[in-house]
Amino acid sequence: MESVPCLRVSQCHAQQFRTCLQSKGALDPSLCLLKDSDGTVLLPILPSCLSQLDLQSLRTMVASDGACEIVRSQSPLLSKKRGRTRGNKLEEILQELLESHGERWTEELRGDLPRSFQRHEDLFLFGDNCFSLPLWKKMGPQLWSAVAKGLGAKRLAKMSQISRDGFRSPVVTMLLGEDSWVKHVDNRIRYEFDITQCMFSAGNITEKLRVAGFDCRGETVVDLYAGIGYFTLPYLVHAGASHLHACEWNPDAVETLQKNLVANGVSDRCTVHQGDNRQLQLCDIADRVNLGLIPSSEDGWPVACRLLKRTTGGILHIHQNVTSVLPNTAAIPAINDATQRVSGKKADREVWQAWADDTANRIASLLKDITGTRWITNNQHIEHVKSYAPHVHHIVLDLECRPS
Repeated sequence: MESVPCLRVSQCHAQQFRTCLQSKGALDPSLCLLKDSDGTVLLPILPSCLSQLDLQSLRTMVASDGACEIVRSQSPLLSKKRGRTRGNKLEEILQELLESHGERWTEELRGDLPRSFQRHEDLFLFGDNCFSLPLWKKMGPQLWSAVAKGLGAKRLAKMSQISRDGFRSPVVTMLLGEDSWVKHVDNRIRYEFDITQCMFSAGNITEKLRVAGFDCRGETVVDLYAGIGYFTLPYLVHAGASHLHACEWNPDAVETLQKNLVANGVSDRCTVHQGDNRQLQLCDIADRVNLGLIPSSEDGWPVACRLLKRTTGGILHIHQNVTSVLPNTAAIPAINDATQRVSGKKADREVWQAWADDTANRIASLLKDITGTRWITNNQHIEHVKSYAPHVHHIVLDLECRPS
């Protein structure tokens, strides 16, 4: 029997880890979780995502110091439907479709199936790295009906890229079905949006959960890049912000954000500012500013500095994609993979710290220029959100800023 890669976690934290794996596209949706004999829970992982998992980041996000390790299980992790995996069912149905058209199933076709996807209710959203072979087009509309049957979906869509319209609007094609509005629930927060108009960053679940754990009672918060409410809603629903100013220049996202504020019952504590946040007239009001834009939020730094309360200061949550280079180990033949991984992680963290220190100095300089007085900045925390290419990481710096 082929072993299945799994994340072994404590039973009390299983649901939180499951949510995180699901948001990263790493949870194998075709298999059931399994309670092991020692009381821990095994969460099945897609083999293609195994190398991308950062266990320390998962532990930090769930705030757990219990079990969290990769294991391989020989136990039968059955699918939720008739003991077959969703992937196998999809393959079987597509193979039958091809054979009915006189075509032969090949490994190349198997490799062109979706390895991960976003699921929103009955809609499955694929990336651009599947169903690209010319043979699929010969199947016509029957292809998407077969795929939907294999996945248990009613609607299918495919995202080809992110547009360069300044709004980061997705370029999404509906493959099956016409209604592109979906609902998504994260940590008891309901997001509703049109997948053809607005991005939904499922990979930010770790940071959204961290924000939800802040204590913002009595605080005024400004979210400079609100989108449809990725961080705005956790600040209001769970962190308890007294009032939040949400800035967003994409009109489609603004409309969606306003609906989500109402749907979650927090619209009375939020003021939405549509337009370029660099033109925002507010100043000296914020206890906390969220700068959730990547690859860099640097354009928003002067705005954030103006927003901080002059007498007490506050905290800036600065998002950034930081790139580091793996040390050259080619000249050391005896080095093993484990040593290289440790060396790479150390190099990554050194680069993050260097960027954080430089950012703290630059923010202190900006604050002095804006207010005319000296400020002290303190790096409270560096949070690793997710990784893209090797050694390209989305991190968040929690920077405390106080007038001296």
